[in-house]
Amino acid sequence: MPRQNFLFTSESVSEGHPDKICDRISDAILDAFLSEEPNARVACETMATSGMVVVGGEVGLSNQERLKDYMGRISQIARDCIKDIGYEQEQFHWNTLHVLNFLHEQSAHIAQGVDRDGAGDQGIMFGYAVNETPELMPAPIQYSHAILRRLAEARKAGEAPSLRPDAKSQLSVRYVDGKPVEVTSIVLSTQHESIDQTSDDIRAIVEPYIREVLPTSWITPKTEWHVNPTGSFVIGGPDGDAGLTGRKIIVDTYGGAAPHGGGAFSGKDPTKVDRSAAYAARYLAKNIVAAGLAERCTLQISYAIGVAKPLSIYADLHGTGQVSEEEVERAIGQVMDLTPRGIREHLDLNKPIYERTAAYGHFGRAPDADGGFSWEKTDLVDALKSAI
Repeated sequence: MPRQNFLFTSESVSEGHPDKICDRISDAILDAFLSEEPNARVACETMATSGMVVVGGEVGLSNQERLKDYMGRISQIARDCIKDIGYEQEQFHWNTLHVLNFLHEQSAHIAQGVDRDGAGDQGIMFGYAVNETPELMPAPIQYSHAILRRLAEARKAGEAPSLRPDAKSQLSVRYVDGKPVEVTSIVLSTQHESIDQTSDDIRAIVEPYIREVLPTSWITPKTEWHVNPTGSFVIGGPDGDAGLTGRKIIVDTYGGAAPHGGGAFSGKDPTKVDRSAAYAARYLAKNIVAAGLAERCTLQISYAIGVAKPLSIYADLHGTGQVSEEEVERAIGQVMDLTPRGIREHLDLNKPIYERTAAYGHFGRAPDADGGFSWEKTDLVDALKSAI
């Protein structure tokens, strides 16, 4: 029987966090290649530090001679991302920082397996859904994201002009009878303009937005607030801490409420099952819960490089299922082709839809009209019910 009464904590980081800057640049570069060639193969990594951004990785195009034509665009893509996030610090300014580009041709030994419609790598991928929020996401991570997204909106709209881009949030949520009922502690650290601003000053700015986002009854007189608990946070972003693509994989997924296969998402085209199969697993888990087949669902899918068919499909309904796990596993194979090509085609992933995923989570988002976040649709409900 799953545990029913407990505390659980998840954290999120803002779009201005150094690692998230790198995720965004990597995904923006991916989108740029997919805009020109939907079947482009991209594995882009970014590193950011004071005054500098370094881009590296591999690109596979139908005509590799064209790769050099794209190289002049990489610097501007990085600068545009940083400008939109809002960095104009003396030591990290979108217009004056150095951008070094070391992208090169994809390995032919990797390409040969993908060209046969196989997986771009071996690995295990997990998907998860739970009925404790409307988005079928764990509450601690969903609301941690929502807080930072709302603060970014306020900052960019000029409502909170003294806030700066770098920020982290963390919520500890109490569960009773398996359902979230209150927030026991709120941790919010945000970069700000002046060293003269105290923690109390910053709390006065951010608290109304936090209360706006969280369910009203969840904040009680007992809720502990820790806003900028170390004091001043003026030096932020890569000027204060270096960033790398792919270092926030738990923030990107389920906030620690579910297993993670270990592979990062950002900068990878959808032939990489680290990304596409994790999206497919979330899609299936969400539809299983939306169909009422379980209150909570974890899925695992595994692959071998160059092999199209998944090696295994595993479902865990955590004692909440209306049917058996074995029935769910059989139904999954009937309602969706889980080969890498099948996933890309079913979810329409060969599009420039990835830059928007780089901050505030890859899951629990509303599907976009242009195909973004297609893995958040619940259009398999009827098919799953029929299959079972």
